[in-house]
Amino acid sequence: MDTKAMFKLGYGLYVLTGRQGEKDNGCIVNTVMQVTTSPNRIAITVNKSNYTHDMIQETGIFNVSVLTTETDFAVFQRFGFQSGRDCDKFNGYTGVKRAENGLLYCTEHTNAYISGQVINTIDLGTHTMFIADVTACEILSPETSVTYDYYQKNIKPQPKKEEKAIVGYRCTICGYIYEGETLPEDFVCPLCKHGAEAFEPIQ
Repeated sequence: MDTKAMFKLGYGLYVLTGRQGEKDNGCIVNTVMQVTTSPNRIAITVNKSNYTHDMIQETGIFNVSVLTTETDFAVFQRFGFQSGRDCDKFNGYTGVKRAENGLLYCTEHTNAYISGQVINTIDLGTHTMFIADVTACEILSPETSVTYDYYQKNIKPQPKKEEKAIVGYRCTICGYIYEGETLPEDFVCPLCKHGAEAFEPIQ
């Protein structure tokens, strides 16, 4: 089975933001969809290892910023390749505003934002699906939404040719390299949190 076939699905890429106490945080997610129009509801799926997941589980509110094809790779590094438990992801980042729900949303390289109020959760093992009522939404620009496929081909830096032979596996999501002859079945990428199925052998 070639699990890379899953990458051909029509994923978008989004900055999902939450707030707990005085702490703001955000992470990159690729699973956001409208599930009903009347009432207007969306579903988001979030890895349980993400700090933003815990914030949403605690408070029941979140914002989704829809990223565009003009998004710099640095945005994905800021929100996707580090943990909010260890740093302030919004430190020095000025392209944000607060929505009516008190949470931040991105204003740069974002064509819309959506605020959600959780009404139901579904435990999916490694992830939680949050079903939410849309409490606010706004179009911010006419730029095209970025897809996961576009990100892979045009935004994410391509791996450089190895100067020395390395036996290991490369994460097809973020490029992290695991050195070793065998990749553990339960291995999780320390950068983007994807599992072993996202890795490919280095030839």
